[in-house]
Amino acid sequence: MNFKIIKGGLMKLWSKLFILTVSLVLMLNFSALAADKGNFSTKPTTNNGKKWRIGYFEGGEYNAYQYNMVGIINGLMSTGWIEQTAIPPQTGEQTKYLWQWLGNNAKSQYIEFVQDAHYSGNWNDETIGKIVSDIINRLNNTKDIDLMIAAGTKAGLGIANDKHHTSTIVISTTDPLSAGIIKSIQDSGYDHIHARVDPYRHERQINIFHDIIGFKKLGMAYLNTDQGRSFASFDSVKKISEKRDFEIVSCYTTDESPNVKDDEESVKKCFHELGKKVDAIYVTAQNGVNQNSIPELVKIAHQYKIPTFSQTHSDEVKYGFLMSVSSANYSYVGEFYAKTIAKIFNGAKPRQLDQVFEGPPKIAINLKTAEIIGYDPPVDVLSAADEMFQEITTPKKD
Repeated sequence: MNFKIIKGGLMKLWSKLFILTVSLVLMLNFSALAADKGNFSTKPTTNNGKKWRIGYFEGGEYNAYQYNMVGIINGLMSTGWIEQTAIPPQTGEQTKYLWQWLGNNAKSQYIEFVQDAHYSGNWNDETIGKIVSDIINRLNNTKDIDLMIAAGTKAGLGIANDKHHTSTIVISTTDPLSAGIIKSIQDSGYDHIHARVDPYRHERQINIFHDIIGFKKLGMAYLNTDQGRSFASFDSVKKISEKRDFEIVSCYTTDESPNVKDDEESVKKCFHELGKKVDAIYVTAQNGVNQNSIPELVKIAHQYKIPTFSQTHSDEVKYGFLMSVSSANYSYVGEFYAKTIAKIFNGAKPRQLDQVFEGPPKIAINLKTAEIIGYDPPVDVLSAADEMFQEITTPKKD
């Protein structure tokens, strides 16, 4: 495929520096607007002599949830809430084994990861609905959980409401505002709810991707519903496309089907369709993009010589997509979540705490994929990369 690579390393470097400067200014402006409404400590403390009890809820397994949880645990260790110890390597996309390990091995005089308070809906709406009912009943009547972690949009929509009053932080959502989880960037709308917001994350990604590749037609595969477009950050991509004068070519997938293989096949079909029409693909977060399907999706992109950008994280670059944000972001984000939890346990209401946190603008690139598709990354792109993979790794399954 003949795709345009923007020439002139110096021009590109200045372009990136400009985007970074704008991003930092926006981050400072939003941070000023959404700063903590009070001075809250992060110092480890008990719940009147008892341990704080934490629960967890996800709509289904997704690797970003696992990475965020590992980041949170590392953040709690670095701030003294949990004793320092090595977290065992995690496999697949699950969080249940991590939760079991925490219950059996994490040493803390301050917090407890309640073993029967790990909930996963397996991406089944009926199951998720029942779990939401069970959790809210437990929070209102049993009252044995002090803080809930809700991972992802489905879980956030389920328990980020006024049906209970237990402190809840919503993690790993594409856009909690457009999804309806929170009322605004500065205000969750509920005293007991907090959801991290990164207002310009996906705009930054598309700006960088376009600076590097210079595509005229960008492919996007996503579920054609309000929720599907929210997951894909379609509105953010559209805004950049209008400013930079490139075309978005959409292909519609299924998502959250009872059989995940149906979702996987729908994404593969879209990659084939898009490969014949576009100059680049923005790989959006959805169930059909997972450790089972990524190797085949990578092969399809390679077949058509298509550069790809993963919306989610650098593990997908390790598995063969061309580039993404660096996984270093998960350590920064995890520390942000850990400090949020610490402030809540020190008396802050979740609504009082800053929701805006932008990860550092670092990228990951797969040099083997670059070679296969015929892209020779210039020096300034390599210097901007926080992670560089020399080979394509096969994902480990559960």
